[in-house]
Amino acid sequence: MSDIFSFQGSLEAGWSQPEPLLSNSEVMETIPKKLARENHPSWPTASEPELVRHFTWLSSRNFGIDTGFYPLGSCTMKHNPRVNERIVQLPGIDRIHPLQGESHIQGLLAIFFEMQEMLAICSGMDAVTLQPVAGAQGEFAAMRCIQEFHKSNGESDRNKVIVPDSAHGTNPASASMCGYEIIEIPSAEDGRLDLEALRSVVGRDTAAMMITNPSTLGLFEEEISVASDLVHDAGGQMYYDGANFNAIIGKTDPGRMGFDAVHYNLHKTFSQPHGGGGPGSGPIGVKEHLAKFLPTPLASRRKRTSDDPIGVGDGNWYFWEDVGENSIGKVQQWNGNAGAVVRAWAFYRRYGRDLEKMSEHAVLNSNYLRHKIMNPGESVRKGIHCMPIDGAPSKFVMHEFTLSLSPLKEKLGITGKDVAKRLLDYGYMSPTLYFPQIVPECLMIEPTETESKEVLDKFATDFHSVLSEDPEIITEAPHSTPVKRVDEVWAARNLVLRHPPLPRDN
Repeated sequence: MSDIFSFQGSLEAGWSQPEPLLSNSEVMETIPKKLARENHPSWPTASEPELVRHFTWLSSRNFGIDTGFYPLGSCTMKHNPRVNERIVQLPGIDRIHPLQGESHIQGLLAIFFEMQEMLAICSGMDAVTLQPVAGAQGEFAAMRCIQEFHKSNGESDRNKVIVPDSAHGTNPASASMCGYEIIEIPSAEDGRLDLEALRSVVGRDTAAMMITNPSTLGLFEEEISVASDLVHDAGGQMYYDGANFNAIIGKTDPGRMGFDAVHYNLHKTFSQPHGGGGPGSGPIGVKEHLAKFLPTPLASRRKRTSDDPIGVGDGNWYFWEDVGENSIGKVQQWNGNAGAVVRAWAFYRRYGRDLEKMSEHAVLNSNYLRHKIMNPGESVRKGIHCMPIDGAPSKFVMHEFTLSLSPLKEKLGITGKDVAKRLLDYGYMSPTLYFPQIVPECLMIEPTETESKEVLDKFATDFHSVLSEDPEIITEAPHSTPVKRVDEVWAARNLVLRHPPLPRDN
């Protein structure tokens, strides 16, 4: 264990520092008394080697996509190509300031413009902004565009947003932040959208419907165009959650399905690392009738004139274009997470039309792993306490699938959480747990296109091993992780948000 916080060094001193230019008393005179500390902070006075060792030790306690298989459903935890990191660290990209003049950032503006165009094409949208820096922020921005659209038509009374019970969890939260009332509709028996339930709630007060396709159950909504017609006939708008876009890119697009707005997760479909929770990138695309409401500005271009400074050599001049007075304004301090955009752009430029193969392999891997788990050999099946149940009765799934471990709970008291925590001991990140909530004791598994057959085979074998183990071993897991099982209720009610101070020797 690291001892960084117990290493105090010499009191109030660093390592061989020069004499200060001002005395302590002179420094304190420059600070308002109400802001001055009464006691010295209890931070360690350590050398660079101690700090490096500390953070290296911390990193060894974390689990990530570079550590092992990360089958987190609905999050697309795929490999992030290292060449993208080299590109984003080029001096002309990582050493510029957001407020530099357009003549200084022609290359970056060209990348932004091209990324906007690419995202518009692959989604069937007409205009795209790269400004939102998270998927949920993109949801909020898109819903605000829809809200302003209705307002401009004199229909501010449209105050309800329809959300299926299998929807991505942030959908109702984003709509609520816009002041909308959420109308949840149940799924049909096959896990897909229930059109009759939709017909019963859609009406004059409907502002929009929020849905992802494929759904969080890993099922493609085959009647999505019918649902779109129902909402549009009532005057509402269709919003597409791009969390599961990894399954359909190159095969179809939200525009063909009848959607008016969409958000993309560059940290899911387009290989930008998740980044420990942010900042990420959640661009939004919209149809033409919503374009004038987008956050301002957008990257744009025109033919270069003789008066323009040298551009990027393609005969165009790139610039920031104001959306206009109808814009919802800015949703982020600058104009987007440039690092995330460039990584995604490099991914797209490298693979181009082969991104369609990415979708094919993602779906293939998902169906293969599902089959391997649900169809063990006879000798393996005999040792398993009881098999999980398919979360959705479908011949095949898309990029992910769900399993219900309710039979295991009913027979032995082993929950989905118990199995998920036991998988940590085998060197895997847990699948998504208890989501979607319509599947009891749910595990949602997404292998992504970047995992090999050998990795999937081993995961299936180890999964069967967990289902065959002594119940006590499973319910007390994990056993080998740096942090063992915690009392989650207690931890949630007693948050520790800072390192406890250590007493100093006088």
